[in-house]
Formats: sequence, structure tokens, C-alpha cells
Amino acid sequence: MKQRKLWMTAAAVLLMSGAVLTGCRKSNVAVAVSATDDTSQFVTLTDVVPDAILEIRYFGTYNFVGTRIDGYEEPTALLTRQAADSLRAVSDDVIKLGYRLKIYDAYRPQKGVDHFMRWGADIPDTLMKTFFYPDLDKKVLFPQEYICERSGHTRGSTLDLTLFDMATEKELDMGGTFDWFGPESHPDFCGNPETGEYTGDNSKSPRGRSITAQQFANRMILRQAMLRHGFKPFDTEWWHFTLKDEPFPDTYFTFPVKQL
Repeated sequence: MKQRKLWMTAAAVLLMSGAVLTGCRKSNVAVAVSATDDTSQFVTLTDVVPDAILEIRYFGTYNFVGTRIDGYEEPTALLTRQAADSLRAVSDDVIKLGYRLKIYDAYRPQKGVDHFMRWGADIPDTLMKTFFYPDLDKKVLFPQEYICERSGHTRGSTLDLTLFDMATEKELDMGGTFDWFGPESHPDFCGNPETGEYTGDNSKSPRGRSITAQQFANRMILRQAMLRHGFKPFDTEWWHFTLKDEPFPDTYFTFPVKQL
């Protein structure tokens, strides 16, 4: 009944023909996309996963834009109930290995995505280029789909995260920073994520960068834990996962990020 109400109270319905981007992947099929500010199916992530550590990058200024992103009103993380429940299982899993989940981003309001779009069109604004996209001309961010008009995060069951090592009290070394724009962030960089085999193949890196066998293995610890509990990976970002059976695959939410 609640899901039916959510659809009935949708603020708008946008018919996107061939240009609905989900995680920056185009579809050739016309899809009806609903937009709504209904929060009834969402939870505050730490209410369900109390062991999670939050570092909400888009609430602060250390991100590829260099300023707080529109729609991030509080440094918290929100998810659909289904995604949060699955993430709790992931958390329980990795804690046994001595890690905690560290969350960079979860639900992202559409106004945040719109902020990225405006920034991407402002070519002279390269404040954070050195830190996040030193190998790229900003003009390629749209054609190479680093910036898109729709994001899976806005559907509420996608998140960006890493692992925190409780023994060292530091993030587990993944060989690269969150939101690095480049092939070095791809799950298959220097290895095969399907088998977990490290190959050392860094041929995709324009500057010959590489990651070690241990750094690749660390990425695989996170990936395998997420896959075991119903999440699917994204092929260009080792930190990005979406619940396979997400409850709102065609709904892009508009409410701001703040404590529920």
C-alpha cells in the first residue's frame, strides 16, 4: 500500500526516450521515470547499520566540485529500507574480518545531480582537477559519462563506500581515492574481479599508474562482501554498488539529505 501511495503522490512523471541514464549507462528503450519527495520508504542508514562510519563527501568541500553539493543539508546517509537491511548483513560480515564500512555517499537528491551537471558545463571551473581528474580535460566528462543527468543514487538503493581497518584505525588501502575519474578506479584495473586474480595489467592508465596485489585484494574484500548480500557492482568504480532488487528502479527522488 505504501509503495502504491508513493507512485500516486509522485510530483512529476518525465518521459525520457532513449536518454535515461542509470549509473551513466544509456538505454535505447523509452522509460517512464517518476520523481517524488516521499521519504516513507527510506531510513537513516546508521539507524540500521550503527557500526557504519560516515564521511559524506558531498556535504563538505573535499569532492571533485570543491563545494557543498545542493541537497545535502546534513552529514548523514539515507537508503531505502531494503538496501539498508542488506547493508547491515554486509557490515556484520566484514566486522568479523576486522573492518567497518565507511560511507561516502548513499541516496543523492536530484538537485545534487543537477548541481553536478551545472558544474560539468562550467569548463573553466577546475578547482579540484589536481585531486580527482588530473589526466582528463574537463570537456570529456560528459561524453565519457563521468557526469550524467540521472544517477542510480537518486533511486535510493545505491551507495559509495570503502572499508575501515579497525586494527590500523585507517581506511583500507584501495590504491586510489573515492571519485577518482579514470581507469584506475575500474574494478578490473590490474586484475580480474570475477576470479579475484591480480594481473598487474595497468595498460589502461594514461600515466602508467598501478596498484599493488594487496590493494587489488583489498578492493576484492569489499566487492565480495557486497555481492554476497545482494548488491551488484559498477564497472567503472570499485566503491559503487546498487541493490540488485532495488525497490524503485524507475523513481528518482527529490527530497534533501537530512536526518529522517
